[in-house]
Parts: sequence; C-alpha cells; structure tokens
Amino acid sequence: MNAKSTGTPRGVELLLSPVDNTQLANLCGVLDENLRQIETALDVSIARRGERFTLRGEREQTSRASEALQMFYAQAKEPLSVDEIQLGLIELINRPGRKETPSVALSPALMTRKTELHGRTPRQVEYLKNIQEHDITFGTGPAGTGKTYLAVASAVDAFERELVQRIVLTRPAVEAGERLGFLPGDLAQKVDPYLRPLYDALYDLMGFDKVGKLFERGAIEIAPLAYMRGRTLNHAFIILDEAQNTTPEQMKMFLTRIGIGAKAVVTGDVTQIDLQRGQKSGLIEARLILKDVRGIAFSEFQKEDVVRHPLVARIVSAYEAHTAALESGSDK
Repeated sequence: MNAKSTGTPRGVELLLSPVDNTQLANLCGVLDENLRQIETALDVSIARRGERFTLRGEREQTSRASEALQMFYAQAKEPLSVDEIQLGLIELINRPGRKETPSVALSPALMTRKTELHGRTPRQVEYLKNIQEHDITFGTGPAGTGKTYLAVASAVDAFERELVQRIVLTRPAVEAGERLGFLPGDLAQKVDPYLRPLYDALYDLMGFDKVGKLFERGAIEIAPLAYMRGRTLNHAFIILDEAQNTTPEQMKMFLTRIGIGAKAVVTGDVTQIDLQRGQKSGLIEARLILKDVRGIAFSEFQKEDVVRHPLVARIVSAYEAHTAALESGSDK
C-alpha cells in the first residue's frame, strides 16, 4: 500500500492508494464510526472525500492519525470492528520510541481461550513478566488498565500449564460509595455482585461450561476476603482484587495465607477507595512496607495504559487535573 501525506494551511492531507472502495468502506466503518474512534482517541478531526483525508489538530497527533489510517487501511480487507480499532489505537499510541520500556512484541504468550491476548502497552508487558517471574506482584493504577483481567489471564495460563492446582479469586465486599441495604438470597447470592467482574473475566478466558465444571471440582474458588482468614493456600494462583478497599489488617492476613508453590497478585486503584472516612487502605500501606522486600514486584499503571473506550483515558486525565488543582489550592 502507498500513501502520500502533505501539509497544507487547512491541515494534513493524506492520500491512500491503491484505491479500493471496499477497503475504504471497511476502514471508515458504518456511518464513519471507525473514523470517529480515531478522532476521539487522538484528539484530531478527520474529513474525507473519497480516498483523500484531511487531518486537523496538533502536529504530533495528526502524524499519529495519519499512521493509524494507513495501518487500518492495510488491515481493511475485511470489515474492522470497533474493538479492533480501539485496541489497534492503544498499541499505536504506546509504540516505542521508549527505549526504557519493554517492547509489546516481547509480551509473554498466555494459554487461554483468547489466543490473541497479550500486553497492549509496555507497562502491561512488564506486569505480565512480573507475574511470571515473582511469587507476589502488586498491580496498581486507574480503571481500565487491565490489572484484573491480565491477572486472571495469568492465573488461567498457570492453571492450563499445570503450574498450579487451583485458582482462588477474592476481593473485599465493600460498597462503592453506596448503601445497598438488605440483599435477598443466600450468602452466595449476597456476595455475587461484588465478585461479578471476576466471574466475567473467567468466562471470557475459559468459556462458561469449563468454568462451571472447574467450580464443581473446586479447582476454581471465588470468595469474599473475610473467608481467607485461617487458611493456607498451597499450589494455588491467588488474586486479591480491589485491594485498595482492604484495611492494613486484612492485607497482612491475605499476604500470610500464601503457601508452598503459590503465586499471588494484588490489584487496586488507590484513587477509588471506598473505605469509611479516616480508615487506612491496606494497599497503600503495603506498598510502603514491602517496597524493598525481595521477591515482590510492583507494577504501576498510568492513564496511557487504559484499554477501554478512548474517552476513559481522557476522563482519568481530567480527574487527575481536577484533583491536582484542588490540592494546589489547599496548599496556599
């Protein structure tokens, strides 16, 4: 594929060739939805007339948008889904340039039902490597960075390779700024809403039927954090999700459950703590206490690692800027 890009007073013009109307239609998507995704992710505007595209925005962003259009045009032999566009944009945005970070191309291969699953950003690649190389890994950062999903994928991978005998997933049953009151049903039904994200990840990575059979065998267990007290978990892959909502006592209790041949991953977002006012977060304290302990790895995600809708990264940025402005105002 050839492409010609020129700068004009009206913006950057890109000419895609050889011209293929089917590829152009697949590139743009229904009602130009794919172009809108590129505009949102890269903060540019795109106008099209046939195979000629006009890009307006900051110079670096229009350059990336031009690269994105050429990349997706080459892939557009078949219709492109919104998922393919969004994930492709994430990889493009995080493509090195950065010599200090590992290449996405070196992402560890994971044995799950989703054969295309891999780290999409350098920090995600580092996170997956930390999980494989350490017995305890902490993954912290904003929503949508893949902390929980990649941890569950690593657990499935370890189970499929018979490196562990079971998977144990847990999280504290803390309401997210709400008071739900009385919940009907037995204990499993009461805690199910808190654990639903873990179920969803398992079903996606292993399939509904297989997960159901493994639950019946006891090879997969999902339970509230309170149920971990007094246990020793040997030859298990253990994930503590939403760890920002643990107390220091709960965090210590969890970390001391880890037995022989076990691996643990702790995930959380310290900007979304739902504990009662004045209560310390066990995740924040653990990062300070354990930072120099050999055998424990820490992965810190940033807004650039968000792998959800392109607007999520900008929402995170807006909240960070707002919080920084409030803090600077209170310091005066």
